[in-house]
Amino acid sequence: MPSTKQKIFNDPVYGFIAVPKGILLQLIDHPWFQRLRRIRQTGLAHYVYPGALHTRFHHALGALHLMQLAIETLRFKDTVITEEEAEAVCIAILLHDIGHGPYSHALEHTIVDFHHETLSSMFMETLNLEFNGRLTLAIAIFSDQYHEKPFLHQLVSGQLDMDRMDYLNRDSFFTGVSEGVIGYDRIIKMLDVHEGQLVVEEKGIYSIEKFLIARRLMYWQVYLHKTNVAAEQMLINALRRARELALQGKEVFATPDLSWFLHRKSGQPTEEAELLLRYAKLDDSDIAAAMKYWAESDDLVLRTLAAGLLHRRLYRLEWRTQPFALDYKTEISQRLQLLIKEPFPVDYLLFEGQESNQAYNEAKEPIYILFKNGTVKPVSECSDVPLYTQLVTKYFIAYPKLI
Repeated sequence: MPSTKQKIFNDPVYGFIAVPKGILLQLIDHPWFQRLRRIRQTGLAHYVYPGALHTRFHHALGALHLMQLAIETLRFKDTVITEEEAEAVCIAILLHDIGHGPYSHALEHTIVDFHHETLSSMFMETLNLEFNGRLTLAIAIFSDQYHEKPFLHQLVSGQLDMDRMDYLNRDSFFTGVSEGVIGYDRIIKMLDVHEGQLVVEEKGIYSIEKFLIARRLMYWQVYLHKTNVAAEQMLINALRRARELALQGKEVFATPDLSWFLHRKSGQPTEEAELLLRYAKLDDSDIAAAMKYWAESDDLVLRTLAAGLLHRRLYRLEWRTQPFALDYKTEISQRLQLLIKEPFPVDYLLFEGQESNQAYNEAKEPIYILFKNGTVKPVSECSDVPLYTQLVTKYFIAYPKLI
């Protein structure tokens, strides 16, 4: 979006990012967006990769920058994007993660009943009232309700969106995992629009393959690394235990807003305004402060989990391609109970679950390739994509490193 006045952010991944003065900068300066400075992008991945301390704030600015490049590219190829639409799609990508809670997804499994995307929508609706309707079109694009130009939503939330393109590139940069590096600049230059849908020019097929391979590898090597999963499970269960104790009327240290969520019963009716106000005050520091106190708790379960996270005494995690046999789980549980020699709920000794990884889901929304003769085909029909994008599910079991 052309503007004579802009603010420059110096980004370690892309260099200088220019944001035009106006509503985008006003949203960036809003306390709800500034909160993202205090929420790490990759949760607890710094236990594995010490450099992974970047934030959701970094990521949102990076995604905005890529969106600006995509708009410029599509306009150069004669795709009509009005100034109002350009501003709206930039707002949508800027705010796409505003509903994220501390340490990524941990709160969604424990003390918050809503998915982060639902919370992002709630925040955007409230901001729309504050900004006198200026976010109406952005919300329509974000929620896929702007049917005139479907490609705008695909740029925000699709299988080749600016969100994925930034987090792969950024997370690779800060973790040092080179397998995640993608040719984002080439992919964006190869974007086009055909009959309202986002497509990739034929020349970009191999860049798309690299993008999908990078996404698959980053999930196994970073997001689903066994140590990262073990740490996240410990955090989830520490929060679960804290809430359990709080609802029993026992004293549990917490900041006022974290305490409000710990004492709130699941499914309890709450005014949306109060929920958002409380949630908007939560960030990583609330959880980190609580962990320091919980590590000295009188409750053995809470103390074990919090101290383990605080001092990096993490659970051992095993992956299998099939569910673990009941006999194996029973054997581990019994050995742990004998070693601990104190009453300890079995479900806090032994965590189990599963994780799936699929870099590309054609059934959801195919990535289309535009050929020089004007024909359009799904990428799976004109490349080796099906060979390495199948759904892979692995099962895990995690337990203290006492045996």
